[in-house]
Amino acid sequence: MKLEGKTIAILIAPRGTEQPEFAQPKAAVEAAGGKVTVIGLQAGEAETFNNDLDPGAKFTVDKVIDDVAASEFDGLVIPGGCVGADTLRGSDKVVAFVRDFFAASKPVAAICHAPWTLIEADQLRGRTLTSFPTLKTDIENAGGSWVDREVVVDQGLVTSRDPNDLPAFCAKLVEAFGDGKHTVQAENA
Repeated sequence: MKLEGKTIAILIAPRGTEQPEFAQPKAAVEAAGGKVTVIGLQAGEAETFNNDLDPGAKFTVDKVIDDVAASEFDGLVIPGGCVGADTLRGSDKVVAFVRDFFAASKPVAAICHAPWTLIEADQLRGRTLTSFPTLKTDIENAGGSWVDREVVVDQGLVTSRDPNDLPAFCAKLVEAFGDGKHTVQAENA
């Protein structure tokens, strides 16, 4: 198992995280032998959505953002969903948590609208990434280079556009988490 002994954090908003962008990366990490900790803004369950509008499944939050530190984890997954991603980027504690992964040279994977959180954490200068197409201008204004590709890996940052890209995204995030720290990651933090 490639991720045996690794603990990966995955963020979830109380409401509005895109279900496949949460569930499939979580399953991929677990299938590779990693342990996943679901981190939310509040205890209890979080409600996901499909296609931003259709109710999805509920998932249990393992730990709240107030009780965790990046030092406890080997990598981070940030799923998308317009409402979920916007909620996460609105939390100063989530933004600081994300920033700490970059400062510690730990791999981060973000899909769809999740790069909004990376923008808030000021981690895109000089990076090439992809996202849902409507984030292109936001990413460029934050100093990143946006490309329209299924998956992009840049200095420990793995990004994809939308749920259609999940097979490639999941494969690359497992690879990045298996590779471990990326010293260039911290240089941009």
